[in-house]
Amino acid sequence: MGTDELTVFTARKVITMNRSWPYATAIATKNGRIMEVGTLETLKPWLESHPHRINDQFADKVVAPGFIDPHLHPSMAAVLLPMRFITATRWELPWETVQPVTTPVDFFRRLHELHGEQAPDEPLFTWGYHQLWHGPMNRTLLNAVSVDRPIIVWHRSFHELYMNDGAMAWLGITANETEGKQQIDFAAGRFYENGLAYAIVKLNPYILSNERYRDGLRRLVEVAHHGGHTTLGDMAVGLFNFDMEWQGTKDVLDDVNTPFRTVLVPSAASVASIQGGHDQALTFMDGLAERGTERLLFPKHVKLFTDGAFFSQLAQLKEPGYIDGHLGEWLVAPEQFIDIARRYWNAGYMIHVHCTGDLGLELALDALDTLQWERPRFDHRYTIEHFGFSTPEQVARIAALGASVSANVYYVHELSAIYAQQGIGYERAHQMARVGSCVRAGIRTAIHSDFTMAPASPLNNAWVASTRKNMDGDIVCPEESLTLDQALAAITIEAAYVLGMEDEIGSLRAGKSADFTVLDTDPYAVGGEGLKDIDVAATVFKGTPYLIND
Repeated sequence: MGTDELTVFTARKVITMNRSWPYATAIATKNGRIMEVGTLETLKPWLESHPHRINDQFADKVVAPGFIDPHLHPSMAAVLLPMRFITATRWELPWETVQPVTTPVDFFRRLHELHGEQAPDEPLFTWGYHQLWHGPMNRTLLNAVSVDRPIIVWHRSFHELYMNDGAMAWLGITANETEGKQQIDFAAGRFYENGLAYAIVKLNPYILSNERYRDGLRRLVEVAHHGGHTTLGDMAVGLFNFDMEWQGTKDVLDDVNTPFRTVLVPSAASVASIQGGHDQALTFMDGLAERGTERLLFPKHVKLFTDGAFFSQLAQLKEPGYIDGHLGEWLVAPEQFIDIARRYWNAGYMIHVHCTGDLGLELALDALDTLQWERPRFDHRYTIEHFGFSTPEQVARIAALGASVSANVYYVHELSAIYAQQGIGYERAHQMARVGSCVRAGIRTAIHSDFTMAPASPLNNAWVASTRKNMDGDIVCPEESLTLDQALAAITIEAAYVLGMEDEIGSLRAGKSADFTVLDTDPYAVGGEGLKDIDVAATVFKGTPYLIND
């Protein structure tokens, strides 16, 4: 129920991301909307005309537009967060700090420890394995830890996992059943890319069980709040099973205590596999808007895929490819991609395309070129997601075709050093996520976490985009850095644009949703180098403050 009373939030500084009105010290709100941004002096016409109260709890803080992660996976996070992490990098989670494990010996030592700690009748799930740090992985190595207990080692990329004999028996997976299925190595217990989808169907009754899945979502809420988010883009709804995910999503993410909205973008491939094809998927998606709520939104967007996982080195690359000569993987046959994209393009959907390699990107751009020739669309918001490897010429082509970019810049931090040595060489490894070129070309460019592929911390990702500093402390390809303004825009107004919500969120001005992120430190006082060390004190979602309890 509405009220005539205004709430005026005061701050040491308000960063609006509105170029024509960049700074302020007070924001007047009513019923979840911004009435005016300015100072207590400039707000007087409102204050003299309406009952109001001054909220000065953030008077010594810095207020920014609510942070937006336009590509994050709540369902994936809900499945992974209850698992035990064994990762090559340090992970700061609200409930624990995970120390890095960077050698094969230490990986298996930790796996043995977790096996010893786990209740005898419980399967052991771990997440974070990566072959470049942790060495080879297969069913035989896992059987050496235990043959009987189900052990599932989920790859850092999420796009593949490994099982021991105990897990195969637990799930009823046999050689006969998997014979002829793509991207499954039964002997190694490896299920990757499309083969992962087969394994997930087997795992769903456990990983999506009511309490486990809801516990994972509650952990995701805690993580997202600590990161300062007020909007998340779920960029693959139905990743596991739409119906099984939906009830838990409603129960947790649509709760009044959840301090953010989620923009839900269905995965065309996942929905089509359940609905019986892309024509049926399109009909299903057309009806999703009716399910929308204040916190769960179903805009007319869809997610498509071209090539394999970046962290698995399964991205499809143009010449000269990988140093060792191995090839990437397609997630859809290239000759089928255009037909799938055409269905959604012609139906008026905003299309988001997962592209990690420059050959995968080429396929996505070829499709856009064809679709624009067949049926031109203005303001189509065709967005390249992840944007791992690219060429300067492809950046120019993205600009010419009017596409947008939502990049995972964390690749630069975690992977540039090791991929230079074991993957693709220095030149291309250092030019991952060439977001500086995108901004210079006039491409609307956001950055995301793809959580759990990167920490769900917009300020940390903005720090990577600004500094291009990797795990070894080296600055890689500073020519692709963003300025501080550009980095902040990439987690606010540019991220809003990618989600098609720039009129509603992403900056602070009259008429927009009253979504703020409250910071202890002014980003302009510490510059790009200091972004990752800024503490988030609170968020305000639609005018309601939510304090962060450390």
